[in-house]
Amino acid sequence: MDANEILDYCLTKKGVTESFPFDNETLVLKVGTKMFLLMALEKQPLGINVKTDPEWSAELREQYPQITGAYHMNKTHWNSVMVDGLKRDLILKMIDQSYDLVFNSLTKKVKENILNHF
Repeated sequence: MDANEILDYCLTKKGVTESFPFDNETLVLKVGTKMFLLMALEKQPLGINVKTDPEWSAELREQYPQITGAYHMNKTHWNSVMVDGLKRDLILKMIDQSYDLVFNSLTKKVKENILNHF
């Protein structure tokens, strides 16, 4: 997958916004006010950071050398994923879980607002 495919997929989800709060190269995707995906647009090979369940994170890191604890983030919950060599379905599953974990952590009011307005 390339950056445009990942971005397009993420933007199909309810309430997703994109911004560059850190620099001009790191795209941050949020649901509500919380990040669920970061993507370094200028770096090759393409890498993303996603939030995953801690148990699954450990399994992914053991199974795939492209997946490691995310730099500058809570490594229990966040993974850095080098996209090259990974199956599209796995990448999408990680994106889905990241979105779902973050969405579910939002307040009831924010969740209802997203569900009713997007």
